[in-house]
Amino acid sequence: MKNIFSKRAIAARDDDIDTGRRQFVITSAAAGALAAAGLGGGTLLAPLPAHAVRTNARIVIVGAGAAGISLASRLSRSLDGARISIIDSREAHYYQPGLTLVATGAWDSSRVFDRTERYLPGDVDWIRDSVVAFEPERNRVHLQRGTTVDYDYLLVATGVELDFAAIDGMDPHLIGSNGIACVYDNPDHAVRTWQAINRFIETGGVGLFTRPPGALKCAGAPLKVTMLTEHGLRKAAKRGQAQLEYFAPDQNLFSQPDINEFLKQHFPHERDIGLNWQHRLIAIDPGRRQATFTTGDGQRTLEYDLIHVVPPMRAPASIRQSELAWGDGSFTGWLEVDRHTLQHQRYPNVFGAGDVVGTPVGKTAASVKAQVPVVVDNLLAVLQGSEPPARYNGYTSCPLITEQGRGILVEFDYEMKMVPSFGFISPYREHWVPWLMKDRMLHAAYNAMLRGRI
Repeated sequence: MKNIFSKRAIAARDDDIDTGRRQFVITSAAAGALAAAGLGGGTLLAPLPAHAVRTNARIVIVGAGAAGISLASRLSRSLDGARISIIDSREAHYYQPGLTLVATGAWDSSRVFDRTERYLPGDVDWIRDSVVAFEPERNRVHLQRGTTVDYDYLLVATGVELDFAAIDGMDPHLIGSNGIACVYDNPDHAVRTWQAINRFIETGGVGLFTRPPGALKCAGAPLKVTMLTEHGLRKAAKRGQAQLEYFAPDQNLFSQPDINEFLKQHFPHERDIGLNWQHRLIAIDPGRRQATFTTGDGQRTLEYDLIHVVPPMRAPASIRQSELAWGDGSFTGWLEVDRHTLQHQRYPNVFGAGDVVGTPVGKTAASVKAQVPVVVDNLLAVLQGSEPPARYNGYTSCPLITEQGRGILVEFDYEMKMVPSFGFISPYREHWVPWLMKDRMLHAAYNAMLRGRI
């Protein structure tokens, strides 16, 4: 395999980095000014499009996370006369891409807290409840409180369910105690994870970092937590007091092949992080600080001082147990959609976006940004009696933070090909730009996405 991380290759791609930095700063300043102008109080919303589609269709969006809110915002300005409802019981909205920074001490948790009501358009009916069952044959959903909601078109954006119960002895209430960490799900988990990691940095010992089999949102998070913990040890001059081990369920670290090969070399040779293949965490004994894995050679139990637990993830039960789910194959249980149009393959009045969709890649906020316009454009076409024209190419992105101040901006598609957005940022090199984006810029872009502006 060609060594795309060789010094010669890197020099050829980055021979004018100073010019690139100047261009990046200028571009960022302009983008930041536009974002600041449009994000403050919601007074500068884009006007209703000149060719807004006139319809009296009942459109129901299930889920008010990043995908659901973005869909509501775009549809509110693209349709004239539609009755749009969004169903979700959650009042709080979390900026989940920031949880790794909270969990590793770079951010205060207040930076990831927000409120759903700040982003929902005024003409969207917010039903504060949860969907417990889908009935696509009758175009209705059943709510937890016992009522039903009928629709003409359904947009599913429920997100994922974290299956902590799949790990014997694990409970989310344990996070932050007994050396247990977990970056996922909410700011409280992230805060308690930082408490556990910070204690580990002070005392040292054995740190275990896990990843479950199957699809999960922000698949780079387990890697980032590992590397940022290692960097924290170095910053505190405590690296020699800690042994770090990473456990993968197969023999890979990352789905994009070039980055996978880089990490396979980087972890053991440059960071002294041990790699353990074909290990799946199945049990934890918090009192004894022991973790048990299944391996190709049977079970293996290890002691730890810190363990980063990543639970398996799956579609919510309401999807898994419905006719909307894939019945078999690689995406069993996930929402059955065409991977390009994001239209359901058996119910043409149903579309999906975000983490719940059964596609090969695409469980990141960057994927949501790429998917939502496709869903909206295709729904508008269907409303007008046309075939869905827009196509999602599988774009996903991961600012792979390797330490505070450095990272790699990884962007790729269904074919696992790199598709960099910025020609002057090498996707094959650690440098400061991805960190600056992650730390200072992407949150504003995310908020703009929620408001349907990008």
